[in-house]
Amino acid sequence: MRASLIGLSALALAATAAPAFAQDDTQEFTLTGSAALVSDYRFRGISQSGKHIAAQASATLTHASGFYGSFWASSIDDYVAAGADAELDLIAGYSTTMGAVTLDGGVLYYTYTSAAKGANTDFFELYGSVKGTVGPATVKVGAAYAPKQSALTLTGPKLDNLYLYSDVSYTVPDTPFGLSGHLGYSKDESFLTGGKSYLDWNLGATYTWRAATFGVAYVDTDFPKGFVSNPSSGKDMAKAGVVISASYAF
Repeated sequence: MRASLIGLSALALAATAAPAFAQDDTQEFTLTGSAALVSDYRFRGISQSGKHIAAQASATLTHASGFYGSFWASSIDDYVAAGADAELDLIAGYSTTMGAVTLDGGVLYYTYTSAAKGANTDFFELYGSVKGTVGPATVKVGAAYAPKQSALTLTGPKLDNLYLYSDVSYTVPDTPFGLSGHLGYSKDESFLTGGKSYLDWNLGATYTWRAATFGVAYVDTDFPKGFVSNPSSGKDMAKAGVVISASYAF
């Protein structure tokens, strides 16, 4: 199976709220970053780390105009992408706020530099989302579309992939606690989905202390038991599980 953030990660680590290095509003560029450890790296409900701990890091450079560039990286299990032990996501996008709504869109390139020589593993997605407040909660709906590419095929011709999702988050007033929920639908039967359209979802809670955020989430999919298995361990990579995370924003 393949991986990534958009999540960008499904666990929605609070590192995306990282404080900027440049706090002066007159600065054209703002740099943020984060480092994290997760007990299991789940991409759209499917484990990419073989049900083991994964180390992750990210950085984003944002221009005052709304354009931004990012990278996100995570350790992965070697079954994900032809023996690769790491995933690197390169992101370029634009975000703007119109009234109470934030629009965001761009392109995300997944690369696995340590994959076996000659393996066709890298691919890209186009993404877009709309975010706003509904009562005390923040609601986000979005889509990610990967055009037809050789890296997405199981066998035969090139395949594409469409992912639709919605996120809901809520910060408990006057407390460091937050709650979140996610529902996603992978429409197509590409290599990203193991050859089957499916649903994924998670429910989580976070605690933030200064620049550190600690989280716990219950993650699941509607894959049949054993449908997505790790060939080396035999473990079910889409089986429900609890994921614990710790991140530090800088």
